[in-house]
Amino acid sequence: MSINNESELRGLQEASKAVAYTLKAIIDFAKPGISTKELDNFGGKILADFGAKSAPYLTYGFPGWTCISVDNEFCHGIPSEKRILKEGDLINIDVSAELNGFWADNGSSLVIGKNFHQHQKLVDASKEILKKAINNIKGGVKISDIGHLMETEAKKRGYKVITNLGGHGIGRSLHDSVVAIETFISTSSSIAHTTNDGWTMIGNKGGFMAQHEHTIVITDGKPIILTEMNEIWN
Repeated sequence: MSINNESELRGLQEASKAVAYTLKAIIDFAKPGISTKELDNFGGKILADFGAKSAPYLTYGFPGWTCISVDNEFCHGIPSEKRILKEGDLINIDVSAELNGFWADNGSSLVIGKNFHQHQKLVDASKEILKKAINNIKGGVKISDIGHLMETEAKKRGYKVITNLGGHGIGRSLHDSVVAIETFISTSSSIAHTTNDGWTMIGNKGGFMAQHEHTIVITDGKPIILTEMNEIWN
């Protein structure tokens, strides 16, 4: 969407605050020994306390309030009581929601506990690439140029990007404008396929993937990062 007045900006800021705070809280709550469904329920309650509605549940009937993917699951993982987090797991949490007619989206990958499986380097690369991409976005810059930047930065670090996933518009619907920009940085794959559960995506050549995402407002100068309070760069 294009922001036409202060009221619309405030609406986006409130929706972004809800998803950013929820994502940070889930990250802080995540630890070995708890299930991904427990994480999801924890996040769902926070969204509800804000008066926000889960975007994937509301829009697509997704079987969870948030998407939580573990290890070789790239994204859109279904929260499950059977999936218990272990020390060293690579997980991705994606939180998007609607609040008072405005939509916002953010996500983060992280290592649970100790970095037993050496995933932290991939996670750090994803964070760094998102930061560099956002710092290069302003009015008039082509989306293809940002995609090329991400791919170039990934290759420098020995990684690939998932070519059939990417950022999207946001604002008045889950895929509008005002931009949710995200990385999909992979160790081995360049394409993501949906598994038999109809939601979870994995790589065409296996491996692992890290994703980080902010909702931003594009300006003629520095972008406004609406979900900055999720602290995914800290």
